[in-house]
Amino acid sequence: MSLLQVIDAPASGCGAKPQASGLSVLNVLDSPRDSLADSRVPERKRRLPAWLKRPLPAAGMAFTDEVIRDLDLVTVCESAKCPNRTECWSHKTATLMIAGNVCTRPCGFCSVPKGKTEALQLDEPARVAEAAKRLGLEHVVLTSVTRDDLPDGGAAHWAACVVAVREACDEGVTIEVLTPDFRGNVRAIDAVIDSRPDVFNHNTETVPRLYHRVRRNADYQRTLDLLARVKRRAPDMPTKSGLMLGLGETREELLDTCADLRAVGCEMLTLGQYLQPTGQHLPVERYVPPEEFDEVGELMRGLGFGLVASGPFVRSSYHAGEMKDVLTANRSA
Repeated sequence: MSLLQVIDAPASGCGAKPQASGLSVLNVLDSPRDSLADSRVPERKRRLPAWLKRPLPAAGMAFTDEVIRDLDLVTVCESAKCPNRTECWSHKTATLMIAGNVCTRPCGFCSVPKGKTEALQLDEPARVAEAAKRLGLEHVVLTSVTRDDLPDGGAAHWAACVVAVREACDEGVTIEVLTPDFRGNVRAIDAVIDSRPDVFNHNTETVPRLYHRVRRNADYQRTLDLLARVKRRAPDMPTKSGLMLGLGETREELLDTCADLRAVGCEMLTLGQYLQPTGQHLPVERYVPPEEFDEVGELMRGLGFGLVASGPFVRSSYHAGEMKDVLTANRSA
C-alpha cells in the first residue's frame, strides 16, 4: 500500500481496511509561493472555502459515544472541537484526553477550557484501558491538558495510563502519546518515555515568531529540547510533531521550523489548517488551499521526514495508526 493510499484512508479501527477519501497529501511541486501569509482573511467575512466543507458521516458514532460516556472519559475530539470527530468516531476511533478537561495555559488557538483544575482521578488509567478494549483499538492515542499546577505536570499519571493500556490490550496494540511540555522537567519527560509508548508526539503548533501570540507560556526551544530528549533516551522511539497553517507564518519560517525539528531527530510531521473555534480565539489569517498543502508537504519530505501528512483537515492524531504503520514499514524496507 502506498503512502498516499494510507493517509487518504478514513480513520480505521478494529482492523477496518483503508479506503480512498480524497484527503490530499504530498504531491510533487514546483512552488512559486514564498509566503503562507500573502492572503489575509477579511475580518468581516469568515465563510469557509469550499475545500473545508464536507459531509458529516454519523453512522457508527453512537457506539463510540456510548463507550466514552459510560466510562466517564474525555476526548480531545470534543474538547478541541476537532473537525474530524464524526469521521473518526464513526470508525470507532478517538483520542482520549487524560488528567482532566481544564487546562492551565491560555493558548490563543485552543478551545479546551481554561481555569481551575481538579485532582487527578486515580482510576482513570483503568477506565482508559477499558475504553481501548471496548472500542477494539489497534492504535491508542492519549493526550492531556497541560497541568502546570502539578509538580510533575501529570507525568506519573501519564505513565500509569500507558502501562494500563499496555497490560489490558492485545500484544499488537500500539500506543501514541501526545504530551504537553512538562515545563521542561526532564524527570517528568523521562517518566513518560520510560513507560514505553510506541510513538512520542509533541506539537510545535506554529513558528517561533508567533509563539507569544499563539502559545502563551510555552517556549519554542523547550519543545525542541523535549523532542531531542526522547531521541537521546529512546533512540528507536519514533517522534512526531505538528503545526497549524494559516496563522500568519511565512513559507521560509515554516521551512526553518521544520528544519529545526529534523535537527532534533523528529521523524513524523503533521500539517493542517488552523480553524478558529470561537470568536474569542485567534482569527484565521489565511485559508491555505489543498494544493498548497501538497506543495508544502513535499518540501518537508525533502527535509528528510520519514512521514508527512499535509492537508486542510490533518490533525495530530488523524490517521495516526496508519502513519505509524507506514513509518515502521519504511524503516524496515
